Amino acid sequence: MTSATAPGAPGGHRHDDEHTDHADHADQAHEHERDHEHEQNQGRKRGHGHSHDHGSGGHAGHSHGVSADADRRYLTAALALIGLYMLVEVVIGVIAQSLALITDAGHMLTDAVSIVLALVAMRLAARPARGRWTYGLKRAEILSAQVNGITLLLLVVWFTYEAVRRLISPPDVAGGLVVVTAVAGIVINVAAAWLISRANRTSLNVEGAYQHILNDLWAFIATAISGVIVLTTGFARADAIASLVVAGLMLKAGVGLVRESWKILLEAAPAGLDPDLIGGELAAQEGVAEVHDLHIWTITSGFPALSAHVLVDPGHDCHAVQVTLQRLLRARWDIDHTTLQVDHAPPGVWEIADAPGEADAHCADPHGTVHRPTAPRTVPEA
Repeated sequence: MTSATAPGAPGGHRHDDEHTDHADHADQAHEHERDHEHEQNQGRKRGHGHSHDHGSGGHAGHSHGVSADADRRYLTAALALIGLYMLVEVVIGVIAQSLALITDAGHMLTDAVSIVLALVAMRLAARPARGRWTYGLKRAEILSAQVNGITLLLLVVWFTYEAVRRLISPPDVAGGLVVVTAVAGIVINVAAAWLISRANRTSLNVEGAYQHILNDLWAFIATAISGVIVLTTGFARADAIASLVVAGLMLKAGVGLVRESWKILLEAAPAGLDPDLIGGELAAQEGVAEVHDLHIWTITSGFPALSAHVLVDPGHDCHAVQVTLQRLLRARWDIDHTTLQVDHAPPGVWEIADAPGEADAHCADPHGTVHRPTAPRTVPEA
């Protein structure tokens, strides 16, 4: 990672006399070697890792307990099971006039779509960054999650409308066919869930598909219960009630997918990473005078990024402070992709900070919270 100081910026200082080219190359090589080792450890811990040492340009690949090819095989096998049974269920649902079965088939369609999108996203995310696509296509899975969530919500509207209509005027439902088909669906979903559980579930793509299958399993259980009720009591409205239960499960999953994907697309800070807390911790480190323009966002699932402008007290080495902050971000918050612009604090920064209504002279367009040390300390002379 390299520090960036804009030549001629107000209050900025050039550090060429502090760091020779030879020292820079040595530091970069050391950083790259340390980052590579760190990423390997992270890969074993989280299922995938990214190395982003800007000084060396290194970029490690993914390290999974299960290979990407194996992931695709498991997902493809689950997709085949679900797709074939979905077609069978639609046909039987029409014959039996069971909205619960057709609703389950619609839910299975979203399961199939989620697996297809996961497979496509795997291939797109594996493409290297190049040209205008500086992050590659890693956000393909976020777009697929959003499409999947919106599809779920649209199906919820239709299934709810049909369920209410059938509650008012229930048709005759062939309970026996419903029970047999639902029980078979439970078996199919258990098999599909087992296949997907064999893949790398540290990937949000895979985990999302897995959760969809589990939701569908509950839906089949609800359908089987409604079929038994219709068969034993003749209460035909049980089918519509089961449809509403399935629609509720779909609503929960759809809202969750849309909400999480929007957070990422709108560059919100990831869950568990509080910008104010992190900014305060960075500002509390020795030699740091101020941290501002702090941004934390998610490039794709499990890939947080951070950038900030850091002002360093006179007499402290900018590069040493930068390395300290990077190590803190890795060790405490597991943020590997960081871009820190590090400059010496201009004279009078504390007076500017204490003057109400006066803009900071060191930044042309400051925005966001400004973080400064809370504990008093002695600032060494430059």
